[in-house]
Amino acid sequence: MTLQSAQQQLQIQLKTVYEEREAANITDWVMEHITGKKRIDRLLDKQLLLPEEQQNNLLKITTELLTNRPVQYVLGEAWFAGMKLYVNESVLIPRPETEELVEWIEEVWSLEFGVWSLLDIGTGSGCIPIAVKKKMIEVSVTSVDVSKEALQVAKQNADTLGADIDFLGFDFLNEALWDSLPVFDVIVSNPPYIKQSEEKNMAKNVLNFEPLIALFVPDEDALLFYRKISAFAKSHLTRKGMIFLEINEVLGKEVVALFENDGYVVELKKDLQGKDRMVRVNLKM
Repeated sequence: MTLQSAQQQLQIQLKTVYEEREAANITDWVMEHITGKKRIDRLLDKQLLLPEEQQNNLLKITTELLTNRPVQYVLGEAWFAGMKLYVNESVLIPRPETEELVEWIEEVWSLEFGVWSLLDIGTGSGCIPIAVKKKMIEVSVTSVDVSKEALQVAKQNADTLGADIDFLGFDFLNEALWDSLPVFDVIVSNPPYIKQSEEKNMAKNVLNFEPLIALFVPDEDALLFYRKISAFAKSHLTRKGMIFLEINEVLGKEVVALFENDGYVVELKKDLQGKDRMVRVNLKM
């Protein structure tokens, strides 16, 4: 089996599960992962025979992909803000819109340059705190998550990428624990925000493989984490501090109203797709 025939065969098989463009992108990713060769090199070496070990690896990966298991979990890697992260089913796959949240933080930091202390709530893979720390070395970063398995992934990524972050096992919804944390200049979170009733509209590769605890909140309390963060920040955010949050695109007005009713100033920001996706929150001065 040559590089060219292996690539063609994989793409044909993936088109039974994915639309054509996505199948092509996944094929390219998998072939680079297996061979270590970029696309241009594979084109130049298209008649090169694929070693038996790589053929066996390709067969294993193809079998997993055809079950709808996300390619990031199959390969154990995901890209975020130019960084390759390790991921498994204990953590959400990092999304492009979350990169936009980090870019917003960086943009504000460049204007407010200083030695910030930052708390990341619900770290998952560690994508947000690691990206922040790599871009803004002076920022002191603490990151919490209730999942021990997620913290293991986040710590592994931080170690691999050389990001100095203080990771803590912490159930943020338990208010009795809040006093164990200090005051911060910035609080950031991409918390669970999908209503349980929205599950029926979601893709199987998300529902069957990604950690549901990091996705869903009850319909009757869809703003659970935002309500808790608002209360926490009253005693754990410096006077000129800021909160940056990713939100459910259909709940932008509700999130803004919640924080405004609690005495904050709120800026709602759309993502590159034009959806209400994030907020910046400040205390009224």
